[in-house]
Amino acid sequence: MDQKTIVDLAYIAASVLFIYGIKMLGSANTAQRGNLISSIGMLIAVVATLFRGGMDYTWIIAGIVIGAGIGAFAAKKVQMTGMPELVALFNGFGGLSSLLVGWAEVAKNPEFTPPEGVSGYSPTFTAFAVVFAILIGGITFTGSMIAYLKLSGKMGGSATVFPGQKIINALVFAALLVFGAIFVFTHAGWALYTVIGLSLLLGVLGVIPIGGGDMPVVISFLNSFSGIAASAAGFVILNNVLIVAGCLVGASGLILTIIMCKAMNRTLGNVLFGGFGASSGGQDVEGEMKAMTPEDAYYVLEAAQNVVFVPGYGMAVAQAQHAVKELGDILEANGCEIRHAIHPVAGRMPGHMNVLLAEADVAYEQLCEMDEVNDMIEMADVAIVIGANDVVNPAAIEDESSSIYGMPIINVHKAKSVFVLKRGQGKGFSGLVNTLFFRENCRMIYGDAKDTITNLVTQFKD
Repeated sequence: MDQKTIVDLAYIAASVLFIYGIKMLGSANTAQRGNLISSIGMLIAVVATLFRGGMDYTWIIAGIVIGAGIGAFAAKKVQMTGMPELVALFNGFGGLSSLLVGWAEVAKNPEFTPPEGVSGYSPTFTAFAVVFAILIGGITFTGSMIAYLKLSGKMGGSATVFPGQKIINALVFAALLVFGAIFVFTHAGWALYTVIGLSLLLGVLGVIPIGGGDMPVVISFLNSFSGIAASAAGFVILNNVLIVAGCLVGASGLILTIIMCKAMNRTLGNVLFGGFGASSGGQDVEGEMKAMTPEDAYYVLEAAQNVVFVPGYGMAVAQAQHAVKELGDILEANGCEIRHAIHPVAGRMPGHMNVLLAEADVAYEQLCEMDEVNDMIEMADVAIVIGANDVVNPAAIEDESSSIYGMPIINVHKAKSVFVLKRGQGKGFSGLVNTLFFRENCRMIYGDAKDTITNLVTQFKD
């Protein structure tokens, strides 16, 4: 077989491994193996690509060394609380790489001369692919950087809106289409640079009006965009495996985005353009929050027969997942039935709570979806909410004036008792007041979640 045939067969094998690996990510029991299989597929694709001629291996080796060093440092340093920010950075740099690939292709072949030995090459289509890779890649890069700043607290998490914002965004997008068309048909360099600048600007303008409560959806959507940009870059450099991998990431990310939007009973358009979080919405809540000590909570839990844990971002901040696992084991040994209720958009990235609890080796059988828990929540003696806010806010089903009205929630307010572990009386990341905290059956346990749960564990042991 000639070199081209070997490379093509390797690309097919890599694509099959990508698909099989992604399928295995659908189950917590096989996710780790699926990630490994997909990684092997990527290794095959990279090695096969290196067999192609015309490359400077000095720069390739330098890139591998630098990139691997940065990746290893980030993986070792990042805490689970910083995982959403890290994912946002990964999405952003994926988009930036696609932008640079398109730009480099123009610098190398500004007239789009057909490569030697390539049949069916269309300069117009290639120019279109360049514009598309740059447009999507630029939006993904700066949009992900804004998401990173919001998630890391370096920028306010609430939606940033200003008069005429949607009109300005529409004009920027229209200008992108115009200058993109000019480049496709004229190959004018100035038009391409204008597209680059406008795409970077649109990424910023597109994400700043999205509030913190919608960040999981934004992360998923930008992940989809990074895949689409990579696929476009594959058309630019005529690389089949990049096209396939990009399409897989783009499609899976978009499907996840739609699932998460349905979980909030909102459309993708409402998430992207609704300005959720710019104002709190809803009515003032009468009453007061009633505090409880961990010592008093211990006596209630000691007699409980059915306990539901509802994790949120507060659990990630406190790194409390291992303490939660230990408390759950103690309660189970005490004859209590344990469940962990996972809302699809809990945390600040898709699957955030699943990752945390899996890290703590919480039994997969104890992880329950929202609908499953809601069917039995009234039988729960205690629901322990650990740093969650919107996903347990009764205003979503009771207050039509609330900005989250219509969003499905975990109905912890129907449990016999609710313990909310919270640092203070402030609002959540989305800026909404949670009416649950004022319910008669709700008690607030203030302080660091890990310290509180560790205190409970100690009392059970004593």
